[in-house]
Amino acid sequence: QVHLVESGGGLVPAGGSLRLSCAASGLTLGTYAMGWFRQAPGKEREFVACISWRADAYYADSVKGRFTISRDNAKNTVYLQMNSLKPEDTADYFCTVDASTARLRPGGSARSMDYWGKGTLVTVSS
Repeated sequence: QVHLVESGGGLVPAGGSLRLSCAASGLTLGTYAMGWFRQAPGKEREFVACISWRADAYYADSVKGRFTISRDNAKNTVYLQMNSLKPEDTADYFCTVDASTARLRPGGSARSMDYWGKGTLVTVSS
């Protein structure tokens, strides 16, 4: 059973930074792609970033240059470093895993993902 647990969310002022973590269990992380989606109130869950098992990283245009995804396979953990945060980044952030970046990719649909954590809330004040 795959289990994903996100942490690191919180309230920050615009321009601030946060680092999200996602701890995975029930799988050997090193062979999987990992990613982050987010969902703002009243909106659909949208792709944010993903990282392949080889550590190739991909980003949504809205976060490119501000967010950095990374992974530590020894700890079975993926991270999302978020800098220069904007009020429009306010959302619940969810971690997901997939066999590859064929589906987990920029523009990919959240409906294609089989596994999700419960999310961590990021609130950016203006």
